[in-house]
Amino acid sequence: MEFRAAEIAAAVGGTLTGPDVGVDGAAFDSRLLRPGQLFVPVRGDRDGHDFIDAARSNGAAATLSSRGAIDGMTTIEVADVEVAFGALGQAARNRLPDRVAGITGSVGKTSSKDLAAAILSRRYVTTANEKSFNNELGVPLTLVNASSDTEVTIVEMGARGDGHIADLCAIARPTVAIVTSIELAHSEFMGGLDDIARAKGELVEALPSSGIALLNADNPRVAAMAGRTSARTITFGVASGDVRATNIVIEDDLRVRFDLDSEWGSASIRLGVRGVHHVSNALAAAALALNWEVPMADVVDGLEQAALSPWRMELHVSPSGVRVLNDAYNAGPASMEAALRSVAQLPTTHHHAVLGPMAELGAESAAAHAHVASVAAELGIRLIAFGTTEYGSAASQSVTTIDDALAALGTLGERDAVLVKGSRVAGLERLAAALLSE
Repeated sequence: MEFRAAEIAAAVGGTLTGPDVGVDGAAFDSRLLRPGQLFVPVRGDRDGHDFIDAARSNGAAATLSSRGAIDGMTTIEVADVEVAFGALGQAARNRLPDRVAGITGSVGKTSSKDLAAAILSRRYVTTANEKSFNNELGVPLTLVNASSDTEVTIVEMGARGDGHIADLCAIARPTVAIVTSIELAHSEFMGGLDDIARAKGELVEALPSSGIALLNADNPRVAAMAGRTSARTITFGVASGDVRATNIVIEDDLRVRFDLDSEWGSASIRLGVRGVHHVSNALAAAALALNWEVPMADVVDGLEQAALSPWRMELHVSPSGVRVLNDAYNAGPASMEAALRSVAQLPTTHHHAVLGPMAELGAESAAAHAHVASVAAELGIRLIAFGTTEYGSAASQSVTTIDDALAALGTLGERDAVLVKGSRVAGLERLAAALLSE
């Protein structure tokens, strides 16, 4: 989205120093910045202010700064860069049409976002979060980087406690809310299921009365959120819902066929993404698109051609014939069980799972890991624990390095399937790459 530097300064309550240049979009990473963008020096492991010179060398048109003006560069001086960038996100939202959908949930929000974007882009100019950039920086980044001709916007929203979703809604002002599920995830910070539901439900509460809440009928805590809004409620689900899936069939490559039924009509669909758990995410995406007047034919085409963000249920075959299911992006108890049940359905003789830790579960961690281990045992999957001992004696081995994991798996061939999954701290996508490169 294009701004003048003076417009940015006015929107964020900052002071402009230097020429009033034009700015088109924003970036946090000086290495990925495109010429003409605003550099946003956020404080992470390193202070982004240390990279302003690099950003200028890469073509940044201007920068935010809480360290004062930068010599020879247009600067918008602010007291707090992160707060200022949130305000700029609000200014960008003011320029967008009111077809803005917020998506949250314990699992499935990124996949639902990807599926919705795949459908909507067939009819509308569509903006959506990149990858899983869904926090207090990722949401305004999505809005600021929206193209000037954007017609619909999909905003994934994450939370780590009460008030987080409400803050993101104040920036994005969604007119549609999608809540995918309430499961144990980040419970170290968010508490139990009722606490998670309370925090995620802030999205529904933020809707205007003219808005729409799209709720998962199969998840009781999500369905109950209908009582937290005056907006119209539409449900989706496998067991029940206004947008439903019936006649579900899982194919040998984990692609799923099902019939979609709704008040807008019915259709048969073969999902482009793998795993039966994505049927619910597909229904959420379809419900959004149908409500926004996308023809059923485009809904079908979008779902059948869609691709997910990296390292989510990617199924590849190695040169020696090993099926590798790479679902390494992240992990919680619900997504871990879904992935285990998926790999067990692959038509191979031996099924293996290299599982990293499920992080940020707090007091629930031991029980959650024990449950996942019991699911693996029930399904006859050989479990190798990576970087954790919490899977206990159910794990055939515990390893700490990629080389050790490869050694523990041993010689594999076309009769073997391997699931690779864990929280981001494990970085198990490296193992998937190693298995496929052999």
